[in-house]
Amino acid sequence: MALFDLPLDALRDYRPEVAEPADLEEFWEETLSRARQASPPLIALEQVPNGLTLVDTWDVTFAGHDGSEVRGWYNRPAGIEAALPIVVEYLGYGGGRGEPLERLAWTAAGYGHLVMDSRGQGSGWGAGGHTADPAGSGPAASGVMTRGLQSPHTAYLTRLFTDAVRAVDTARALPGADGRVVLAGNSQGGGLALGTAGLVPDVDAVLTNVPFLTHMRRAVDITDADPYQEIVRFLSVHRDLEEQAFATLSYVDALHLGRRATAPALFSVALRDTICPPSTVFAAYNLYGSATGADPEREIEVYPYNHHEGGGPTQQRRQLDWLTARLRP
Repeated sequence: MALFDLPLDALRDYRPEVAEPADLEEFWEETLSRARQASPPLIALEQVPNGLTLVDTWDVTFAGHDGSEVRGWYNRPAGIEAALPIVVEYLGYGGGRGEPLERLAWTAAGYGHLVMDSRGQGSGWGAGGHTADPAGSGPAASGVMTRGLQSPHTAYLTRLFTDAVRAVDTARALPGADGRVVLAGNSQGGGLALGTAGLVPDVDAVLTNVPFLTHMRRAVDITDADPYQEIVRFLSVHRDLEEQAFATLSYVDALHLGRRATAPALFSVALRDTICPPSTVFAAYNLYGSATGADPEREIEVYPYNHHEGGGPTQQRRQLDWLTARLRP
């Protein structure tokens, strides 16, 4: 893929005007309050065999949006009794929590690691997911981007972000947790980490790679790639819902939510990424924390020749070093 977005110098200065809904904070305060009142975060925790000798695993069930059950895996270094920081990892689009042995780097580095299943996903790649999405309303295109898009109260992404916040509540309630929480993810997971940092501003660090769900109106206009094309296909049929659809997306745009974050953050961006265009990532990076009146510590790693894979293992090593310097387990 050739370079298709703004030049790098322009990207570094790209700060679009934001079109946030006036009641954004009120909406999320009410939504999260309702979820927390429905149930304590941790519903069930069962240690399970994983075929490994150096990692212990627990099957986690926690209360997500409106108290509905969400699954996850909790990994810890075997034989370590000390309380540890917890890295909460969110997954890329279409994936599920899979098997506990699929993601071991954070545990091997000495952190507790909570992997959140993505409700209603888990059939696109990997070893599958185990969390249904019991809610939904209205017409939708294939995929999850347009489910319930007629209102932020019915939107799938509202439920997913609520689950992500409740995963933080759960991480703090896990045995062996020392109270420090790091949010991490790639693509959709990166967008969830970024947005959740704004909804739970007292987390300790954010690691967001090529984040999806940011500056979504621009993404729909400049890329032909899925998942943003789900919105295009939906509106090509439901032509009368354009204003309504983008109004709903403004409540769940990680660009808007991330403006309320305060934690140190490490971003990555790939300049040939058509799935999460560079300008949408730089918009989120440049405006990160801007609604707080502070200037949170943040860095961005730029990969000029990469597509949506971003920095891959090079970026993961960068994350390990960056996090160790700020939050040694």
